[in-house]
Amino acid sequence: MSPEAIYTLIVVALLVVALLSNRVGTDTAMLGALTLLLVGGAVDLKSAISGFADPSVLTIASLFVVATGLSETGAMSLLAQRMLGRPKSLPGAQIRLMAPVALMSAFMNNTPIVAMYLPIVQDWARRLRLSPSKLFMPLSFAAILGGACTLIGTSTNLAVNQLYVSYIDHLQLPADQLTQSEQALAQSLDAMGIGRPSTLKQFWWIAVVGLPSAVLGIAFIALASRWLLPERITPDIRGDEKRHYTVALSVEPTSPIVGKSIEDAGLRQLPGLFLSEIERARGVIPAVSPETILQAGDRLVFVGVVESVVDLLKVKGLVPATDQVEKIDADRRDRTIVEAVVSHTSPLIRKTVRASQFRTRYNAAIIAVHRGGQRLHGKIGDITLQAGDTLLLSTHHGFIDAFRNSGEFYLVSGVEGVQNVRHERAWIALSILALLVALLTIPGSVIFGAINLLPAVDLPPRDIHPLIAAMLCAVLMVYTRCTTGSQARQGINWQVLLVIAAALGIGKAMGQTGAATFLADAVFGAFSGLGDRALLFLFAILTSVFCQLVTNKGAAVLMFPIAMAIAADANVNPEPYVVTLMVMAACSFMTPVGFVTNLMVAGPGGYRFSDYLRLGIPLTLLVATLATLIAPAAFPFHPS
Repeated sequence: MSPEAIYTLIVVALLVVALLSNRVGTDTAMLGALTLLLVGGAVDLKSAISGFADPSVLTIASLFVVATGLSETGAMSLLAQRMLGRPKSLPGAQIRLMAPVALMSAFMNNTPIVAMYLPIVQDWARRLRLSPSKLFMPLSFAAILGGACTLIGTSTNLAVNQLYVSYIDHLQLPADQLTQSEQALAQSLDAMGIGRPSTLKQFWWIAVVGLPSAVLGIAFIALASRWLLPERITPDIRGDEKRHYTVALSVEPTSPIVGKSIEDAGLRQLPGLFLSEIERARGVIPAVSPETILQAGDRLVFVGVVESVVDLLKVKGLVPATDQVEKIDADRRDRTIVEAVVSHTSPLIRKTVRASQFRTRYNAAIIAVHRGGQRLHGKIGDITLQAGDTLLLSTHHGFIDAFRNSGEFYLVSGVEGVQNVRHERAWIALSILALLVALLTIPGSVIFGAINLLPAVDLPPRDIHPLIAAMLCAVLMVYTRCTTGSQARQGINWQVLLVIAAALGIGKAMGQTGAATFLADAVFGAFSGLGDRALLFLFAILTSVFCQLVTNKGAAVLMFPIAMAIAADANVNPEPYVVTLMVMAACSFMTPVGFVTNLMVAGPGGYRFSDYLRLGIPLTLLVATLATLIAPAAFPFHPS
C-alpha cells in the first residue's frame, strides 16, 4: 500500500472520530479532512474541488429554490394536507409519510423529493406535536428504499447496470483480446446460458430485492424507531405556558374553507390554539363544535400562541377582521409580523386603538393584543391600551429599526417564520413542480419528439440532465414571482452543499490513492473460502461500508470489478452480485455522509452521527439479508 493510501486512511479515521464526537459541525469536519488530504498530497487540487462544481451539488441547490417557491405560495401546505392527513400515532404518521415518498422515489430522483418534503414535514410535525427528529430520518430512509425499486430510482442503479451491460458486451470480444480470467468467465456464462439482460429485465431486476426491502424496511422503521431513534428536538407541547393572543379573523367569500367543517379546514390542528367563538349575523356561537360548518363572513375569534396565530394568517381566505391591514402603506411582499410592548410613557396609554389613530401614526395595524392572562373581548378598535400590553402588528420591515429604541415601546421584535403567502400563485408553483417531475421521469426523446410536432420546430432529441431540469424550474420559480431572489438565496441550505462537495473530494482521494481497493482486497482475501451465500452477504456488507467512506456511486464503481472477480473465481452467475451491488449501493443508511438525503435531514433533525448507526445498522443488515436470500433465488448461482 502506498504512503498516500496510508495517509488517506488515517485522515478518514480521524474524520470518523470527529463526526462521532459531535464536537465539531459536519461541514467543519468534512472540509477539515479535505484540507488535510490536499496538504498531504493525497488528492490533486482539481479532484479535491471538483465536488463544488459537481452537477449533483448544483442540482440540490436548485431544488432548494424550487422548495422555497412551493413554500412561499402555500403549495407546500396544500400538498401536506392532501398526502399526510392527521394520523393518531407516531407509527401511523411515519407510515403516512414514508409510503408515498418511497413510491415516488422509485420513479424519480429521491433528492428533490426530500428537498420538497423538508418544510412540509417541519410544519406537519409541529401541528401533530411530534418531534421532527422522529420524522426526518424516516423521510430520508424511505426515499433511499424507494430508490432501490427500479432502474431509474437512483443514478447509482443506472451506473451499475451500465457497467454490467458493458462488461457482458466486452466478453463477446475475441478471446485474444480478453484476459485469462475474462475468458474463463465468458465460457462459464455461455455454459450457463447467461447473456446480455433484456431492457425489461434491466428496469425491474433490482425490484426483486428492492421492493421487499422497501416494504419490510418501512415496517421496521415504524416499529423500531421508537427505541432506536432518539428524540433530538423536543416537540412543541408547551402552548399553555406561552403568551396568548386574542385574534379575530374573517372568512372571505372566496375562501376554500367556506362550506367545510372546523375539523376539515384544519383549524383544530394548530398547537396552543383555541377557537373560542364564531360571530355571525344571526348571533354568536360560543361553544364551537369540530363539525361546525364555516360560512362566508364568519368572524372567528381565536386565543393562541403567536406561532399558531401566524399559521392562521397563512390560511387562504382567512384575513384579520380589521380593514386597517389593507391600508398599510407597504407592498404585501414587504410586510411582516412584529411584537411590540407598550411602554409606560407611550402616548397610546388610556386611548382606544381607534382613537389613537394607530395605523396612521405607525403605518402598522394591530391584529391581536395580549394583556397578562386576561381575555380581551370586543373588536380591536375598541380596546383601551395599557402599559405592558403586547401588540401583534402587521407592518413594514422598517418598523423594527424605526421603533426599536423608541420610548413608546419597551420591546420591538420580529416574529420568525412569517411571510406573506402568495396563494394566488400556488397553481403556478404546482405547475412548475409538475414540470420538474415530468422532466426527471419522461425520457428526453419523448419530450423532444412532442416538441418537434409543433410547426417550424426541429430540435435534436437528447436526454435532459437533472441539473438542467432543476435549474430551469428554479429560475421559473423566481421569474414567475412565486419567490423573490432574496428568499431563494435564503432558502438554500449552504451547509448541506458544503458537506456534499467535500464528501465528493474525499471519495476521489480514496479512489486515487488505492485506499479503497486495498481495503476490499484485504477483506475478500481473508474470507475467500466461504460459501456462495456467505460470500455474497460479506460483499453486501462491505459495499455498504464503502458507501460510508466514499460516495455511493464511487463505492459501486470500486466494488463492481471485485464482484466480477469473485464470480469468475467461484465460477458462478454474476447476476446475484450485480443486483446486490445495486441494492446495497442505493441503500446507504449508516452515516449522514453515506447518502445525500441523509445529509439533508441531519441539520433539521438535530441528529448526531451515532443516531444514523442506531437505526441504520439493523436496517442495513435487514436489506443485506434479504439480498443474500432473494437475489440467488431469483438469479441462481448455477443455472441449470
